[in-house]
Amino acid sequence: MLDDFTTRALLAGLGVALATGPLGSFVVWRRMAYFGDATSHAAILGVALALAFQLPLTVGVLGVALTMALTVSTLAAKGWAMDTTLGVLAHAALAFGLVAISFVPGVRTDLSAYLFGDILVVSRADLALIWGGAALVSGLLAWRWQALLTATLSEELAHAAGMNPHRERLVLTVALAVVVAVSLKVVGALLIAAMLIIPAAAARALARTPESMAALAVAIGGLAAFLGLQLSLWQDTDTGPSIVASAAVIFALAAIIGQFRRS
Repeated sequence: MLDDFTTRALLAGLGVALATGPLGSFVVWRRMAYFGDATSHAAILGVALALAFQLPLTVGVLGVALTMALTVSTLAAKGWAMDTTLGVLAHAALAFGLVAISFVPGVRTDLSAYLFGDILVVSRADLALIWGGAALVSGLLAWRWQALLTATLSEELAHAAGMNPHRERLVLTVALAVVVAVSLKVVGALLIAAMLIIPAAAARALARTPESMAALAVAIGGLAAFLGLQLSLWQDTDTGPSIVASAAVIFALAAIIGQFRRS
């Protein structure tokens, strides 16, 4: 079954959806869209460093994404104005990454694969990496679920319950870096944040509980991966953008349904 490249591509998309669904819910709840942008844009710098030093791509991306996420988390804890700071860091990381990668011979022609993903060339090893990362993120979020929800609702309430909100922010930081590292091959650095935010935002319009929103975000992400893959094979469009476009259409439908429910 895994010899069929379309099957591997679909499984890769489902693995990414499994990781981005619950994590994206926290990104939406905490209004961390720029946080996701900064971390995912830093992935290009990680690609450049990995290629320059002949390291595994995932190692370079994970290292830089984790560094960026920790930097952002530290600045947030110190009270920096996050909208401006994250905007600067996100675009600076992408610019430095693009400049650095231009110095690596033979990479410029493949740059679009790193920016927008290339799910159709996912290998068995890539599948193992994606699903391993998804399992790690899902397990981490399930383990800290209640504490993460409490810290998201109110840091004062978390303190009163004996929890450390900064530790919970660190959990999200690590999870986000892992998702960026394993998702790069599927949707690319520029579209990872979209897969974190759009399915979760669509699920919020339909769900009634945090748990149902996370589960629904996984389902919507998986459906977007399936529809985007079908569109790509049918119309020969770029697969990564097709997946995100499918997610955007689902979001629009969910918003309409949610509006009818409230009226």
